Amino acid sequence: MTVLIAPSILSCDFANLKAEIEKAYEGKADWIHVDVMDGHFVPNLTIGAPVVKSIKKCSKLPLDVHLMITDPDRYIEDFAKAGANYLTVHAEACTHLQRTLSHIRSMGLKAGVALNPATNPNVLQYVLDDIDLVLVMSVNPGFGGQSFIHTAVNKIAVIRQMLDNSGHSNVLISVDGGINTETAKQVAQAGVNVLVAGNSIYGSNNVKEAIKNLRESALVGSKN
Repeated sequence: MTVLIAPSILSCDFANLKAEIEKAYEGKADWIHVDVMDGHFVPNLTIGAPVVKSIKKCSKLPLDVHLMITDPDRYIEDFAKAGANYLTVHAEACTHLQRTLSHIRSMGLKAGVALNPATNPNVLQYVLDDIDLVLVMSVNPGFGGQSFIHTAVNKIAVIRQMLDNSGHSNVLISVDGGINTETAKQVAQAGVNVLVAGNSIYGSNNVKEAIKNLRESALVGSKN
């Protein structure tokens, strides 16, 4: 199984954002992961749609935009116009999750649902027809560089079984938080499709080598 690599710009040098994105492209990354935080849903504040629009102009890779915000419905059209390819909202932040996902898809985007570490994956049962991606948070969202929460491995396996058994095996499972060469093997074995990694890529001395190492580790895990 091919596992995609999505470098998270949360850990990059924002003073050289274009160059950092180009490093990911040259390193053969598959997506660029963009974390949007509002200081309410999570205890941190990052960027909004105008910055995503600027990123789109200099990125040759699809933009995987993760909304860690309250009331995401207010901003779906803004991020669609800014150039997001995947738009992921948190189940915990959506009062009417199915309607939110339908709205995302109506804008021509792929729709994703993110689950915090303590969120039961059963919340997905009634929106399986409305999603293209499930993002499993393996840290509590808000800050980069946190340690991997190992219960995420079992959650990924549960979600993979749920998707396969319900005829939704085409839905991608992504994982975000504490991803390195060791945890990449574990989550790949559990059935993940996309690795979101910030610190292990942009915190390294060689972005290209870091992406290559993650990809190779995921390949080893997926074969076990």
